[in-house]
Amino acid sequence: MESQARVIEATGTGAELAPETVLPSQFFDRLQGDSSLQPEKRLMLAVLEDAVGTFQKYVNVRSRHGRRLFSEAEEWFASHDGDWPFAFVSVCQALGLEADYLRAGLWRWRDRQPLPVGDETKVVRFPFRRVNGSRHSVTGRPVGLRRSA
Repeated sequence: MESQARVIEATGTGAELAPETVLPSQFFDRLQGDSSLQPEKRLMLAVLEDAVGTFQKYVNVRSRHGRRLFSEAEEWFASHDGDWPFAFVSVCQALGLEADYLRAGLWRWRDRQPLPVGDETKVVRFPFRRVNGSRHSVTGRPVGLRRSA
């Protein structure tokens, strides 16, 4: 303490003793739980949901358009590039997900899919449920519960 006081006296300015200003958004940002996501993270989650849905919906489609959509999603998942904010690795990092684990699960799922009989596409239901009344909460729906209207 004594040495710090001497340094302040030696510099001749009291700038080091000025109180640090903290904005309310900076203070309360640390107090929020995991139930709320920032708008950027909600957008990243929506991008990830759309990519998983596209990947699952067009996994065995024979149409040119469907194959193109599937290969774009597959390339996005396979990319290890994290230079831009909406790269797969960056999205997983921002959402606290393990990119390699998710990628391996998608590849395993893809390899188990049976070959299609016709040009039908599957309807994919996401395991995410947005909680009514709060735009910021995303939770998993417990298995066995029915949807409410």
